[in-house]
Amino acid sequence: MRLHLCVVGRLRSGPERELIDDYLKRFDRTGRPLGLGPAVEHEVEDRKGGGMDAEATLLTRACPAGAVRVVLDERGDAMSSPEFAARLSRWRDAGAQDVALMIGGADGLAPALRDQADAALSFGRMVWPHALARVMLAEQLYRAATILAGSPYHRV
Repeated sequence: MRLHLCVVGRLRSGPERELIDDYLKRFDRTGRPLGLGPAVEHEVEDRKGGGMDAEATLLTRACPAGAVRVVLDERGDAMSSPEFAARLSRWRDAGAQDVALMIGGADGLAPALRDQADAALSFGRMVWPHALARVMLAEQLYRAATILAGSPYHRV
C-alpha cells in the first residue's frame, strides 16, 4: 500500500527537510516487507492566491484516484500510535492500494475537502506549523511500521 503525503507548500532544505527524508527512508525500509510503502511527498502551491478552495483542488489532484483520503485537522481523531498503526494495517488488509494524507495551507483545509475525506487525524487540539506537522506525520508513519513489525522502537 503506497502512502502519499499531499501537502501545501514546498519545504526547503533545513532540519525539517532532513528529518522528513530520514523518517520516510526508515519507513520505506521497515514498511516494505509489511506491504507498506513507498511513501511519496506531493508538494502543491497555490501561486494564484485562491485560498483554501484552490489549495483543496490542488491537493485533490495530487491524490491518486481511489486513494483512502485522510486529512490532518485539529478536529480529527486523536489516536495513539498503536491505534494509527492498526488503522493503516486495516486499510492495507482491506485492499487499499493508496492512502493519501493531506496537510493544508496556512488557513487549514477547505471544509468541503474535510467533509469528503475518509478519515481525519489530529495531532491534538493545538495547531502546529506545517513543517513540524509534516515531520510528525513522517515520524508516525515510521513508528507505525515499527509497531507492525514488532520492533522495539515503540515501547509502551
